[in-house]
Amino acid sequence: MSSNVFTVQEEIENPTPKHHHVVILGAGASLAAFPNGDRNGQKLPVIKNFVDVVGLTELLSSNGINPPHEDFEGIYSDIAVDASKTALRNEIEQRVYDYFSSLRLPDTPTLYDHLILSLRPKDIIATFNWDPFLWNAAARNRHFCTPPDLLFLHGNVAIGHCPDCKIVLCRGHDCPQCGHTLVASPLLYPVKQKNYQSDPAIAAHWRTLASALRSAWTITFFGYGAPKTDVEAIELLKNAWGNPEKRLLEETEIIDIRPKDDLTATWNPFIHSHHYGIHGSFYDSNIAKHPRRSCEALWERVAQARFVEGGVDFPKNTSFESLHNWLAPRIAAEHRT
Repeated sequence: MSSNVFTVQEEIENPTPKHHHVVILGAGASLAAFPNGDRNGQKLPVIKNFVDVVGLTELLSSNGINPPHEDFEGIYSDIAVDASKTALRNEIEQRVYDYFSSLRLPDTPTLYDHLILSLRPKDIIATFNWDPFLWNAAARNRHFCTPPDLLFLHGNVAIGHCPDCKIVLCRGHDCPQCGHTLVASPLLYPVKQKNYQSDPAIAAHWRTLASALRSAWTITFFGYGAPKTDVEAIELLKNAWGNPEKRLLEETEIIDIRPKDDLTATWNPFIHSHHYGIHGSFYDSNIAKHPRRSCEALWERVAQARFVEGGVDFPKNTSFESLHNWLAPRIAAEHRT
């Protein structure tokens, strides 16, 4: 008979495949992962400084769109629906794509590497972000372990897809089945026309996410503010998660630096009673405290009424070799099951 304490050692040795974790990333996640920018110091923009950071100020001003430029989505939407500004729209889209394509991961492990390594192939990370960091972090750890499934809900500069063969690969490659050049998905949508069904690759990612959410054991919103311009996205997420009153055991986790009252109000449609947690840092989350075992720890606490030890202190500042060695016992246990 097991004790009433779920120890860290028991957590390591007893992985189960029956539950999965869904993580949804917004711009705040990339900002938390790269507060000083990419390898070369290039910054990640937010909406208020987007025009300045990406280098669109002069282009907009020369086309009669004067500052302030704090509402980039609104500015782009007005341009997108004006047939006389097609050339400007194309130039903006190309510059945005080029800027995000130029971003490079630091050589040392980042928060995104830690996130990738803390989840398993049964889990899912869905991101609204355009930067290539998540994809590249998964790629450079793939030799050590299979990453979670990655979904790109707004397109991404790191990937392309073959419309015929339904294959998603790293940008710049040809389809291995038919040889055709991979197609990039659009990044920008007019605010009033965020139709995620218009691009087949993005629509497929949304379908996969919806299916995963219906059976997810726990969901984490990391740095996603659920902006008013994402009404369609929020409705898709809510419909897939379903009535929170029927999620009697599932847990909702929020990683964000915004005020707690604001966050609980935003994510209330996904919360059953007291089954939620708010963390200001990824490293205080269940994902980092119970790497590769977040669902097991939740199951023992909620369904088995066992006391779960406080978890581990994730090694934030260490080399890839040390990080992989630290995680090796967990992965070895997974291979034994």
